[in-house]
Amino acid sequence: MSGNFALLPRLQGMEKSIWQDFAILAEKYKPLNLGLGFPDFLPPKFVRDALTEVLSKDDPFLHQYSRPAGHPRLVKVLASLYSKLLNRDVNAYTEVLSTLGASEGLLCAVTGLIDAGDEVIIIEPYFDVYVPLIKMAGGIPKFIALKPPENTDGLASSADWTFDRNELENLFNSKTKAIILNTPNNPLGKVFDLSELTLIADLCKKWNALCISDEVYEFMVFKPKEHIRIASLPGMWERSVTIGSAGKTFCATGWKVGWVYGSANLMKSLQIVHLYSVYSGSTPLEKRNCRDWGEPDSYFATLPVELKAKRDYIVKKLSDFNIKPIIPDGGFFLIADWSQLESRVDLNSEGVDDHKDVRFSKWLIKNVGLGGIPPTAFYNDENKEVVENYVRFCFIKKQENLEKAAQLLEKWIKTD
Repeated sequence: MSGNFALLPRLQGMEKSIWQDFAILAEKYKPLNLGLGFPDFLPPKFVRDALTEVLSKDDPFLHQYSRPAGHPRLVKVLASLYSKLLNRDVNAYTEVLSTLGASEGLLCAVTGLIDAGDEVIIIEPYFDVYVPLIKMAGGIPKFIALKPPENTDGLASSADWTFDRNELENLFNSKTKAIILNTPNNPLGKVFDLSELTLIADLCKKWNALCISDEVYEFMVFKPKEHIRIASLPGMWERSVTIGSAGKTFCATGWKVGWVYGSANLMKSLQIVHLYSVYSGSTPLEKRNCRDWGEPDSYFATLPVELKAKRDYIVKKLSDFNIKPIIPDGGFFLIADWSQLESRVDLNSEGVDDHKDVRFSKWLIKNVGLGGIPPTAFYNDENKEVVENYVRFCFIKKQENLEKAAQLLEKWIKTD
């Protein structure tokens, strides 16, 4: 349609989504789906029990609007948690915002802090929500790619994928309003180290820029790696906002509870966006009981151990079938290089217009019965070739389903 009813310019190019395309394929072919990023098992019992306990209370206000910026119990828990982790006093009412999932947290951060004409640096690979949000805010995305080392003996780690430091320095200028950081990274699983974060922080301070830090996988880091919060670095509390996720952390993505924390002067803008868009979150979900977040025997200590075992299993199985995984240091995704098996794949059957990884992922669903996601969805057009020989898998799945995935690959290789 044209005229007043046409798609707005700022929305053009966003009509097509890789998630829609692959959801249609999954519905038609019913593959074992290691593509979509959510668990296929129940959240922890203590989490479910906490919600049951809250819902069992005879409290009429439990079913009504709560404090718009977050239920007092939740923001106090979060403020206490991050006060310990950041070694600073975090104000529950002015420096924490509860959101409808981390996605709304990102929406509030970008819409509240980015203005028309502002340049925003994005490190690739990136969660594909970033670019549409920036464009809807009138901002201009600028990209820098994490790239693999030229030569690797054996299996590579996500830590081996790095950006060119000179290139990053050259991207910053007087128009730069912010950089979006995702650590641990989706889909690569890279956990940015202190030297990388210090460089980013120094550039933000030099150019008076903000950092929007997406840290939804912060409690899923595999030892000996450690998660460093950029807000904890000198001079960064005043110029950063950080997004977290209960949905990711507690394996309950459908609950849609996330949060953002940062200095009060920045959070004021986010709270305004939140207030005039969704007003408040889900009262019972925000009010549910919370355990201590830091004891050695707590869920937050056991979660990465359990995930690491799943990671190690899928890494070994992929390697056995000549699919070369990049070993992630955090999160619950990995990407794997399938190019050694290209001769066994009829890419032409999936057309010639899409990138190789898109055609491979479609072929894999149709012919092997295994679902993955093409990682070019996480790079802009100029850098998609970096990952055309890779596929993304999610390993936060039941062990039996990871084993079924291995069996499907084995059947394909042996049959072929």
